[in-house]
Amino acid sequence: MLLLQDYDRHLAQLTDAAERVCRAMQAAGISYRVVGGLAVLFHVQSRDPLAGRLTKDVDLAIDRADLPRIVDAVRSAGLEYRHAAGVDMLVDAKEPKARSAVHLVFVREKVRPQYVEPVPDFSEPVVADETILVAPVADLVRMKLTSFRIVDKTHIIDLDSVGLITPDIEKALPEILRERLDQVRKEERQSTGAE
Repeated sequence: MLLLQDYDRHLAQLTDAAERVCRAMQAAGISYRVVGGLAVLFHVQSRDPLAGRLTKDVDLAIDRADLPRIVDAVRSAGLEYRHAAGVDMLVDAKEPKARSAVHLVFVREKVRPQYVEPVPDFSEPVVADETILVAPVADLVRMKLTSFRIVDKTHIIDLDSVGLITPDIEKALPEILRERLDQVRKEERQSTGAE
């Protein structure tokens, strides 16, 4: 059973990891955006502090050309670069568990070859706190609908439930991603008995 103090401790660990890497990136003048579940959590909590769900790690969108500079920049934050099982990550040099890693994805590249879209290029970030730059909701929606795993569908439901998926965001999606959004909404209505 997950206790409140466990939740709070894990959230503090995630936020600390994000702050460490983001401070190092900003000090080196490297562009990045926090993406994935932590970014969704920040956006959802900004609308409804009780509606956010915890995630297990930090995901960071970067430009592949910046990777050598990133490897150097994060050393001062006690992080080191690893590439394992096809995943690029930054791990705590003292405790290099993949679970505590900051996972890297590359803007303008597909995370997996079968994905319909690449990771969106950098757009205007949302500042989650003084040091964490988060991808805007529109970019997160595209990424979540592209990945389309169960966890991604859950994140779409969370964003939608607090009104963050606006008609403008929906209209800007390509047809295949709009269809996936409709599918998530239909499945959610069916599961809650709203249909």
